[in-house]
Amino acid sequence: MRKFIILIVFLALSCRKKNTIQNEVQIEIDNHNHNHTHTKLGSSDFPIMPIPYDNETSLEGIALGRKLFYDKILSGDESQSCASCHQQSRAFSDNKRFSAGIDGITGTLNASAIINVGWQSSVFWDGRANSLEEQALNPVENPIEMHLSWSDAVFRIGADKSYRDEFKIVFGTEVITKEMVTKAIAQFERSLISNQSRFDKFLGGKIELTPLELAGYNLFISEKAECFHCHGSPLFSDDELHNNGLDLFPDDGYFFVTSNIHDKGKFRTPTLRNVEFTAPYMHDGRFETLEEVINFYSDSIKSSTTVDPLMPNDNGGFHWTQLEKLQLVSFLKTLSDTTYINNPEFSNPFAN
Repeated sequence: MRKFIILIVFLALSCRKKNTIQNEVQIEIDNHNHNHTHTKLGSSDFPIMPIPYDNETSLEGIALGRKLFYDKILSGDESQSCASCHQQSRAFSDNKRFSAGIDGITGTLNASAIINVGWQSSVFWDGRANSLEEQALNPVENPIEMHLSWSDAVFRIGADKSYRDEFKIVFGTEVITKEMVTKAIAQFERSLISNQSRFDKFLGGKIELTPLELAGYNLFISEKAECFHCHGSPLFSDDELHNNGLDLFPDDGYFFVTSNIHDKGKFRTPTLRNVEFTAPYMHDGRFETLEEVINFYSDSIKSSTTVDPLMPNDNGGFHWTQLEKLQLVSFLKTLSDTTYINNPEFSNPFAN
């Protein structure tokens, strides 16, 4: 196959964004009408985003993935889409403790927020998927979620000429597979980058934090709170799994994946970016407010046999004062990125 490559390097800036999502475009043209625009994803303040070698990102792939993410055609009765449980207004999370699928059945884990997931090495609270592509395979066929066989899902998509045309551009073929569907969704999810919070602007010297917020930040990065060990900047997640002391007899967590008894109660560290929008909290959504979360870490940590060594194991918590609790909550709210939850490029394409 003959291929001509035109390389264009540019800086894509807007009045609201200090960081680029696209900084290199590569237009591929071949004699099979496989034309798409490669793009790099990232943020100047973040590590380099790892991209699978078999799923390079393109503008057309992101657009196709966005369409599939919001399309209810992927559920059995066409009543739900990925976005039903991952809502942009909530930083692509759900305000319900447990989301209900098309048959009204609820799961046992809170719907994870989708924020800067391109930097994650595993997906789901228990880390059972090793990539976004692998994760996207699960909800469609899951009987308590979208409850549709992949063969039926692919048939529905393939029956739509506009989809066939888009898959041809992105993947070079109109013969659609479930792997192509999940690759497109993964491309869109990797584009969901949040880096425009007040805290980011503070680090960039554009604004000042209030005395309460600054005190909360200083406490956050101190040994008195020790939050930074698992929630360090810039991603505010260490991309690891921990038992944070929720229960004396913890849920399975990573044990479900490894069958190693030492992994009982270990769950992925969620990012704290946009945490103001992603209630309820923890893997089982047990806490409804940030204040409840702070109170737990202050006074209610349980010392099970697999609790993380970073957790206090002698007296139930870090024992912050009421003022310190207020300071921490105030700081956490500086991580809210309103441009993220309102970005039209991330919104429902069927709503317009």
